Amino acid sequence: MASNITLSAGVRQNLLSLQGTADLMAKTQNRLATGKKVNSALDNPTNFFTSSALSSRAGDMSALLDNMTSGIKTLEAADNGLSSITKTVESMQSTLRQARQDKTFQTASYAAIPSTATIAGTEELSFSGGAVGDTAVDVALTTGVSAIEGGAFTAVDFTNAGANDGDISFDIAVNGGTAQTITIAYADVDTETASAGAAVTAEELAGIINTKLTAANVAATASVNDDGELVITGASTTSADADVTISNFAVANGAAGSGLANGSGTDTYTAKTVDTLVNEINNNTSLRGKIRASNDNGKLRIENLSTQELSVVGASTSGLTGGTGASNTQTITGNAVRANLASQFNVLRDQLDKFSDDASYNGINLLRGDLLKLTFNETGTSTIEIQAKDLDGNERPINTTTLGIQYVNEEDLDSDVNIDTLLADLSEAMGTLRSQSSNFGSNLSIVQNRTDFTKSMINTLQTGADGLVLADTNEEAANMLALQTRQQLSSTALSMASQADQAVLRLFG
Repeated sequence: MASNITLSAGVRQNLLSLQGTADLMAKTQNRLATGKKVNSALDNPTNFFTSSALSSRAGDMSALLDNMTSGIKTLEAADNGLSSITKTVESMQSTLRQARQDKTFQTASYAAIPSTATIAGTEELSFSGGAVGDTAVDVALTTGVSAIEGGAFTAVDFTNAGANDGDISFDIAVNGGTAQTITIAYADVDTETASAGAAVTAEELAGIINTKLTAANVAATASVNDDGELVITGASTTSADADVTISNFAVANGAAGSGLANGSGTDTYTAKTVDTLVNEINNNTSLRGKIRASNDNGKLRIENLSTQELSVVGASTSGLTGGTGASNTQTITGNAVRANLASQFNVLRDQLDKFSDDASYNGINLLRGDLLKLTFNETGTSTIEIQAKDLDGNERPINTTTLGIQYVNEEDLDSDVNIDTLLADLSEAMGTLRSQSSNFGSNLSIVQNRTDFTKSMINTLQTGADGLVLADTNEEAANMLALQTRQQLSSTALSMASQADQAVLRLFG
């Protein structure tokens, strides 16, 4: 309903001016309060919607930035683990090098058998345990010829199958003389016995051999002892029997009995010198690198090149004996230093796996083979996948198994060759660690660069969005001051216009 009040033109004009100023002041106050000159689509549709889109993208990228920051921390955790693992492997290398340098092997020295002692040809040293292993390795303590030796002679069967069947041949020498060949052929045997297929007795064979020895001018005699063994004894002008050397014993075609026995005093057995034993032990392929022999002022010195105990059978506290049994078995302890270093190595190995297990961040552990996937843009078209992999691109966690670092037993440190092999394995593991560390470092550089890029993009987007809608507070403050002045002037003008209308009241005064 229209107003029935009539205002003068001056009052109405000033009133409209005052209302317009009030509207401008309200808009300016709103801009100062919000800091924006475009607060809705009504203010400026183009700027409003463009700013909203830019702000939304900046917000999306800000969320991705948080994910990238978390990814950087995951990579840093993996790098921390790799650094600790690398230091651990370096400590393991140091442990092995210390073991290789250590030569505190245990030794024992044994008096040699005197050359004047009565000795038997079966006397020997036997080594087992330690680096030698379960199978004993024997070394004879004497030298000599035992070609015709063994248990009791039973018989030789001279058959009637052929002229050469059953021939016995051997070479014999007394006191180092020229060896003579003695051959007992079928023709030398009693024809009636042979034709009957009976075995030749020891007594008959002794008689035949004596005939052959006499014919060959060999100063020796064949006989049969109480045990039924055929014995060949060298002739001598002294009480002791002369040494007899018998070699190249053979039975042609025919079957032999238990063999011929030289008997007491007829074998030539001589105790080996310490130097001879040292040479034989050190050149024995089954003992090389496992024990070491040397001459210790006339004693046989045995060095146990192992961390385990070495058993020496055929030696007692008094010296070399060649016998068996508890009293003739000695034990040389192993290298305790290398054994302890093996234990230290395994402790470090265990710690390596613990470093790998503990290098996680926010539930992701790259050293266990976990996959870290980061998205770099709001559309999901720019991503990176980070994972520990081998040269073939297959997933590979970082631990003692994948690095090829095996548990070390004490005996694994017995030889320098084994230690060199273990050091080579650790060197290869170090190469793997350095390669993986370089790979993670490259990925970290990518993520950090992308993080800086995203921060810059967010700033660009937000600045652009703000540029479209933010108000210039200095300008708006100046506007407010001008509007306030205008408002005061409009109020004064309105008052003056009103006073003109009030002049009619003076007519009633």
